[in-house]
Amino acid sequence: MTNTTSTFVELDQLLACARDLSLAGRWDRALRLLDATTCDAPEDRARLALAAAEVALESDWFGGTRLTSARVEQAEKESPADDWDLDFVRLRHDYLRLFRPDGTSRHGAEGKDPAALLAIRRRGHDLREAAPDEVRRGWASMYLGLIADNLFGERDAAPAHYEAALRAGGSGDDLLVREALRHLGDHDHDAGDHERALERWERATALGARAGMIPGVLTQQMLLAVLARDTGDEGGATALAKEIARWAEAIGAGHLHAQATGFLAGADPTAPPQESGSRPS
Repeated sequence: MTNTTSTFVELDQLLACARDLSLAGRWDRALRLLDATTCDAPEDRARLALAAAEVALESDWFGGTRLTSARVEQAEKESPADDWDLDFVRLRHDYLRLFRPDGTSRHGAEGKDPAALLAIRRRGHDLREAAPDEVRRGWASMYLGLIADNLFGERDAAPAHYEAALRAGGSGDDLLVREALRHLGDHDHDAGDHERALERWERATALGARAGMIPGVLTQQMLLAVLARDTGDEGGATALAKEIARWAEAIGAGHLHAQATGFLAGADPTAPPQESGSRPS
């Protein structure tokens, strides 16, 4: 049991509530819930600090905040020396900083420190090999794909990692399946297979909705707007993008809001980097 300021609650339930708030884009509320909780057992304090670091990372990713570094430092004080989940948060955070060094997505290796690129890829491989279960192995594979795709610009190497992630997600992680489908669909779209891209992206949208992932559903709808435009339905694409922009602004998802408004102005967020510099992320 976990002692809050007013009552006792099961830690598992409290962490699940914080995660649901984070998925819904209520990052500040999730962090305030976690910060208001005190735990006596060291292992519970470690779980609490890790959950706060994960929420902070989601806020940084979708909301453009810079909360993760301090939260990771706090988690490091509470966690054992070898903690796979905390190491994975570090990897995701470093990926974000390499991918969006100034808040704008920067695809490919140009302008990035070669040593940092090699190091993050090596860490991804190490996490995959050390993963304590199939789902975590799948998440490490997912990020190896993202690292190949978005940091190294190795488009041909990434899908195999996404396929591995997709298989692992079938063990019981809808959000991992959603993430893999999202990026596999991007490759289908680039190859001109709009039917396959639509199939993957619609399924990814549904999985995100089932998990209550509001920012994630909006990112998926952005891709569906792209397909609507590609197939000649400009009216549908525009209507959807306007709603995405409205929702993204309302929940503070600045990066997505910029994508949606750019799309309304004629930009293609799925265009190759040499054309727009901003693929789906």
